[in-house]
Amino acid sequence: GASACISLVEVPLSPTGPSSVSSKFSSKRSVAGPFRRHRTPGGGACAAYCQARGMAIYSQARRLACLVALAAVVAVLGDGRDFYKILGVDRKADDAAIKKAYRKLSREFHPDKNKEEGAAEKFAEVAQAYEVLSDPDKRETFDRYGEEGVQQQEAREAHGGGHDPFDIFDAFGFGGGRRERRDEVPRTPNLKMPLHVTLKQLYLGDIMDIKYYRQVLCLNHKECEKVDKGCQGPGTRMKTQQLAPGFVQQVQVRDPKCVARGKAWRSKCKACPKGKTEKEGISLTLEIQKGMAHNDPIIFEGSADEEVGHEAGDLVLYLQQHPHEFLQRKGDDLYMTMEIPLRDALVGFRTEIEHLDGHKVEVQKDDVTECGDIFMVKGEGMPRRSGSGFGNLFITFEVDFPEAFTQEQKDSLADILG
Repeated sequence: GASACISLVEVPLSPTGPSSVSSKFSSKRSVAGPFRRHRTPGGGACAAYCQARGMAIYSQARRLACLVALAAVVAVLGDGRDFYKILGVDRKADDAAIKKAYRKLSREFHPDKNKEEGAAEKFAEVAQAYEVLSDPDKRETFDRYGEEGVQQQEAREAHGGGHDPFDIFDAFGFGGGRRERRDEVPRTPNLKMPLHVTLKQLYLGDIMDIKYYRQVLCLNHKECEKVDKGCQGPGTRMKTQQLAPGFVQQVQVRDPKCVARGKAWRSKCKACPKGKTEKEGISLTLEIQKGMAHNDPIIFEGSADEEVGHEAGDLVLYLQQHPHEFLQRKGDDLYMTMEIPLRDALVGFRTEIEHLDGHKVEVQKDDVTECGDIFMVKGEGMPRRSGSGFGNLFITFEVDFPEAFTQEQKDSLADILG
């Protein structure tokens, strides 16, 4: 007649592993793991004991699962490169310091200027480090998960999403495994500007420093915002109109005071005496890759004008090539016109052309050249963006005829030509 309860009592694993536990308690082992049942008196007190003991065991198992998951992630990410060390900056470095370090190292190891062994690989490594650390999203991912995390993020974006490799934390019920998605916010318009370059720069490639001015947010703009539930977003307010007794209509109206959902701008705010934004000059480093062409864009994400309640749009620089003295470009090929005297057109000739990088291109013809003949020099065009060689150079010949001949010259030509 004594009351009894069934409780789980933890049994330490023997040195021989789970198999020994299984054989020892094969007839009494529960599905919860290596625990055995036994009867203890006590009624309600026993039930309370059972509940508390079970929660303690669950908590231990939860912590163990977290440690296993964390160890797995650390094992995957442990061998990644440290992009901060590659650029030689501190982990707390701001954007300006990162750009400065990249500008210095990219010039030092640029393959066109540094012919030492390994310079090209170092240049590529520096460029990859800057690409990650200059992107806020990628930098946040790198800070949390290392290079492998960035690669996983890029792979998901390239394939239109997919499963987060760090969902293992969520699978065990722990938060913080992934970065929360930001709410969609409007963007300021992209800023499009021309960048004038020479054909030589497009042939050789180049690194340029530019400075331009844009509107940036007032440093203390948060202090000038106030709560306004009528604001539905930047420049948008929800207004209620009564159409008839018992009938109302909500319409969106334009209101420049609204800067975000539920927030409006306080007029004459002393924290921002110049207004919401102010003019600021920013320095940018850009790379013109070999083989780029007229109207090709170079994009700096998030570098357009800033505005309260918006993400900054992109700065888009369109390459505008200055006309060359004698070369014209069509795709990866170069075209030019060469004038030759009548004598060379009849008996042949040999000459040299100085190319964009200074090397000499030999042009030789041993037969008769007619006016309008086209001569191709293989591999002397523009470098291909794909890296697979060069285009071709096409030369169109124009024959310079003399204005007049002497009688003696006429007689000689008549004898030669029969």
